[in-house]
Amino acid sequence: MRLRHTGGRTVHLGYCTNVHPAEDLAGIVAQLDTYAVPIRETLGADPLGLGLWLAAPVAAELAADPVARRRLHTELTVRGLEVVTLNGFPYAAFQALVVKGNVYRPDWTTDDRLGYTLDLARVLADLLPDDAVRGSISTLPLAWRAPWDHARADAARRQLDRLAAGLAAVERDTGRPVRVGFEPEPGCVVESTSQAVTALSGMDNDRLGICLDLAHLACAWEEPAVALERLATAGLPVVKVQVSAALEAADPGGDAAALRRWVEPRFLHQTRTAACAAATGAGPADGPTAADPADPSWAADDLDAALDAALPGPWRVHYHVPLHAPPEPPLASTLPVLRAALAALFAGADAGCDHLDVETYTWGVLPAARRPSTDAELAAGIAAELAFTRDELVALGLTPTGTAVPA
Repeated sequence: MRLRHTGGRTVHLGYCTNVHPAEDLAGIVAQLDTYAVPIRETLGADPLGLGLWLAAPVAAELAADPVARRRLHTELTVRGLEVVTLNGFPYAAFQALVVKGNVYRPDWTTDDRLGYTLDLARVLADLLPDDAVRGSISTLPLAWRAPWDHARADAARRQLDRLAAGLAAVERDTGRPVRVGFEPEPGCVVESTSQAVTALSGMDNDRLGICLDLAHLACAWEEPAVALERLATAGLPVVKVQVSAALEAADPGGDAAALRRWVEPRFLHQTRTAACAAATGAGPADGPTAADPADPSWAADDLDAALDAALPGPWRVHYHVPLHAPPEPPLASTLPVLRAALAALFAGADAGCDHLDVETYTWGVLPAARRPSTDAELAAGIAAELAFTRDELVALGLTPTGTAVPA
């Protein structure tokens, strides 16, 4: 889905396919028909953008086989789908029964993470539409916060230098620029935009920048306009935005029964109290960050741990909730943060970012009453999230473009 900003820039909006479990090429093509095509038809617009998630084995397969890349491009095009961005955060098995901390491995101290990301860049260069200005890839913010020390920080910096050189080689070989965005996340070496500035400034900012996940931004209790100004001042471009909302509880002690219904075994749901607003700006980038749940006064690594510790409220929980369907009271979502971020990005004379992905990967672990029971229900939910985001952008003055498709 494409929109035109008043400044003239084309803004690409899609949804991230890490909500689906397919990890081979046949499964990826099958999910296009099961989910993406019905979503496109429901929205009545052409093309529909996908933020593809490719697990490491299929990324390597595609990177080594130009015929397979062309075949995938054709499979997308004939269905009215396009890809300008890939999600390179999960390495593999993202919809396994238990993911938790495995999603942060391998990290940016390793050759495996570098090789995977460059494989994705080679694939994306061949999937891009002819008129796309560039591609983008989101990735983890270096590593989980422990173990981390000066030696690991130095190793990661060397890998980022190699990443920038590899991206330059992809552009030389294909003529298509691809940028990588590091995604601040609770509990990681880089949790906030302040920590991003400390840890990531000085990179090749023509090719490396920030992926701003709006649920993560909310969980860090950051004010969006201030966070974006901080990144701009440091010269860190926002190469991608993940349009997401987190779970919020104003009175977690009184709302404990409602919150218990959201505890589940697959993903980490890092929980942060309002004290996070001051704390996350203080951690050193080459040591454990201030976002350390060893300090039980404001942070926990999972929702059940936060409930057991009875952290003081209010809370924001790293649990991506459907954008168009916030939780029932007394719980809420961080939609006000999402709206403030979109306004800060798009209300000005130029678009603050041109790649947007709706990334609610948690549909399969929502409380039972809110969980889709069929493929059609999941497709309908994702379509509703995209329609919600499109309408928010239209309210900010963006204009949908593309060819109308009969519903």
